[in-house]
Amino acid sequence: MRKAALILGLLAAAASSAIAQAAVVNYKANLSAASEAPPVQSAGTGMAAVSVDTATKQLSWRVDYSGLSGPLTGAHIHCGAPAGGNAGVAVPLGAAPNLASPIQGSGTMTDPQLAQLQGGQCYVNLHTDKNKPGEVRGQLAP
Repeated sequence: MRKAALILGLLAAAASSAIAQAAVVNYKANLSAASEAPPVQSAGTGMAAVSVDTATKQLSWRVDYSGLSGPLTGAHIHCGAPAGGNAGVAVPLGAAPNLASPIQGSGTMTDPQLAQLQGGQCYVNLHTDKNKPGEVRGQLAP
């Protein structure tokens, strides 16, 4: 009986340890035209909030924006570049024409993308017809 209780206790401790190691980390970015690389002229602004479960690599987001030169043609998380650099699309945040503010959704990241996010190498970028490479952008940080 004592052995069974000891084994159950050890299993419970191991399970709670694994659960404790999984963490949800919240990232935010202030979006501006001045943060584009290179900077563009726009009255647009925005805020992105991204939550990432580091164990499952699942993420969810909400992006609010206003003042852009026109409707969004694309919205993405790009990974692999520090502020001032450019990188490829890692996670699409939706598809036009369904990109009205607020943009909300969920997706997944690969292990390399998650490492880049944790290293400050990911940013949110919103694209319009007038500014195809991006109109407002912000680096994601915890």
